[in-house]
Amino acid sequence: MKPIDWKVTAQDGEARTGILRTRRSIIETPVFMPVGTQGTVKGVRFEWLEDEMDARIILGNTYHLFLRPGAEIIRKLGGLHKFTAWNRSLLTDSGGFQVFSLTDLRKLTEEGVEFRSHLDGDKKFLSPEISMEIQAALGSEIVMVFDECPPGDAGVEATRKSLEMTARWAERSKNRFDELQNSGMDSGFLSDSGIENSDFGLAFNEDKSQIVLSGRQALFGIVQGAGHLNLRKESLNRTTEIGFDGYAIGGLSVGEEKSVMYDVIEFLAPQMPKDAPRYLMGVGTPEDLIEAVQRGVDMFDCVLPTRNGRTGAAFTLGGKINIRNAQYATDEAPLDARCQCSVCRRYSKAYLRHLYQAKEMLAATLISHHNLAFFLDLMRQIRQAIKLSSFAEFRREFLNRIRDN
Repeated sequence: MKPIDWKVTAQDGEARTGILRTRRSIIETPVFMPVGTQGTVKGVRFEWLEDEMDARIILGNTYHLFLRPGAEIIRKLGGLHKFTAWNRSLLTDSGGFQVFSLTDLRKLTEEGVEFRSHLDGDKKFLSPEISMEIQAALGSEIVMVFDECPPGDAGVEATRKSLEMTARWAERSKNRFDELQNSGMDSGFLSDSGIENSDFGLAFNEDKSQIVLSGRQALFGIVQGAGHLNLRKESLNRTTEIGFDGYAIGGLSVGEEKSVMYDVIEFLAPQMPKDAPRYLMGVGTPEDLIEAVQRGVDMFDCVLPTRNGRTGAAFTLGGKINIRNAQYATDEAPLDARCQCSVCRRYSKAYLRHLYQAKEMLAATLISHHNLAFFLDLMRQIRQAIKLSSFAEFRREFLNRIRDN
């Protein structure tokens, strides 16, 4: 039995839709996953994510939860689902990206990474094995291997060295992951009856045969290689040789030109296994999502909806707007007249601008709410366009509308 089930349901060029079934959710792809860094999607209640936006999967961050409140506390409290009261699917990153962004506070060895906490300066250590142990304690549905993330503009030699380390760490991650699964250390494990009572419920294949999942965590491998296509191909080959439940493209949107990112995705995604989900990590803007879907990517995450919401920036079908601008002081229209989220149905730009100028915390909450609803609705529109074989037209119209504003 597998921990997840994934099947392509429609294809339009390289763009594709699919159904990803985990032990807790049925997820339609392409999917955008809201980022819940510290066990919360900043400023947005889970009730809104579940009931209004119908988000089926969110992210948790291994690095931050490792530092606070700590993996053992979360394990004692029943895992991240029980601790946070989020009952749908979770994907946890490995902590690698955050650790490697601490360039002045870390020391890299073959064994792992020693670093100082950004919270209090205490010395900490992460390795492939420790990352797997933390993610087992968190109990997420999808676990990411521990990898080294080189800068987007890294040279060939530095990238190759990083690639070699990532490949060795991927194998160590899988070995420890398998040991933890076999010894019952996954705090989110569900038995058959637990899966039947989850949002996954009773799911069936097209031939009406029941899908049976193992109730365990799934493990995704990560392909690195910066902007060097030959190294990306080598990393992909070595990652697929190890064998994972899904595959991620890492090390993009880290400072390289957009054209480099798109070239890497266009080269890499069609060569990735067709029978496994493809995940582009940490990307991105609405334009990035559409361009990556066109190139064959299935899963995305990014902090932009909530990060922009906290600074007064709202995503709309006409492009991004800044609510701080004086032109909105008497604007009675919603953020986006075509948006059906509860914020746009009720509140005006003028009111939201007033809240922001008055430094009311509600401003960040409402704009973040709208932004997440916008991203999740965009993915629904993308899926519909692929199913209707009209994705090229949808992409052209969307990008033209953004450019014209």
